[in-house]
Amino acid sequence: MELTIDGLSAWHSAGAHHTRVLDRVTVALPAGSFGTVLGPSGSGKTTLLRVVAGLHRDASGSIRLGGDRIDELPPERRGIGLVPQDGALFPHLTVTENIEFGLRRTDRRGRRTAAMLDLLGLRRYADRFPHQLSGGQAQRVAVARALAPAPALVLLDEPFSALDAALRGEVRDGVRAALADTGTTALLVTHDQNEALSLSTRLVVLSDGRIRQAGSPYELYSEPVDVWTGRFLGDANILDGVSDGTVADTPLGPLRHQAVAPGPVTVLVRPEQLRLDPGAAAGIPGTVRSTHYVGHGGIVALDLGRSVTALARITATPMPLPGSRIAVAVDGAVRAYPATAAAP
Repeated sequence: MELTIDGLSAWHSAGAHHTRVLDRVTVALPAGSFGTVLGPSGSGKTTLLRVVAGLHRDASGSIRLGGDRIDELPPERRGIGLVPQDGALFPHLTVTENIEFGLRRTDRRGRRTAAMLDLLGLRRYADRFPHQLSGGQAQRVAVARALAPAPALVLLDEPFSALDAALRGEVRDGVRAALADTGTTALLVTHDQNEALSLSTRLVVLSDGRIRQAGSPYELYSEPVDVWTGRFLGDANILDGVSDGTVADTPLGPLRHQAVAPGPVTVLVRPEQLRLDPGAAAGIPGTVRSTHYVGHGGIVALDLGRSVTALARITATPMPLPGSRIAVAVDGAVRAYPATAAAP
């Protein structure tokens, strides 16, 4: 079902003191989509999830699920599944019993349980207890338990953060496939940029309780609304320049960008846009300061002179040697922001 959050504000209260945590947040998540709320620590991500779940009631605004308003309903009547960060499995129950916990008695030990075990690849662990599972297996059980009652919406509170890098990717892929198979709308909160960009169909960036930008991951990465968002969503080269309105004169040469008011600008260039050519005479001359090899390519730190540095992400090997001279060019259009509006 579609999730619609409109003008949501929330507070943390301690006696007579009230601290605003969310400030008029508005989000629309289409039915069957995978939405992610991304933000730094303290941005209000978890509070947003708790308000939607009905676990944080000190809030105003409206929440609708499938067109029906749910913000005045108790948590158990909202039709929502919740996967907490630690999974929160019942230690005295087996995998099967944990999955069945939210089902009606007449539905237990039936097709729904078997379907969830198969969907999340848990059939061989059905009779194990939580202490006999790995971290990734336990998180899959938590997702299966949330999906078992066929909720209209599943909320995921940083469920992959405690897993190691290799296992995190495997579990994320399994969870995303399970949600897609059931057609369940999902809302994830995370501070992991790679996770948000790779999983989401709709991405919301939250900062200090307010939405910075919302849209598809591609839109937010390629067209960040401001410098803060661009930096937060990945590596970025931030350069000063002067623009005629569509082309900026920068330390990387003249660069095309979206239309802005002529004058001083701050330009954002992604590292993968930089093209390096050790043998070329054309381009901006630079010196390799350092390299960071990651197997399929790497990051090259460049000195462009006049105390200007830049990062280039390359896939070619071998990596250039530190100290070597190199020509630098930029592929594609960049983003530019009026200098007075570039700061957060």
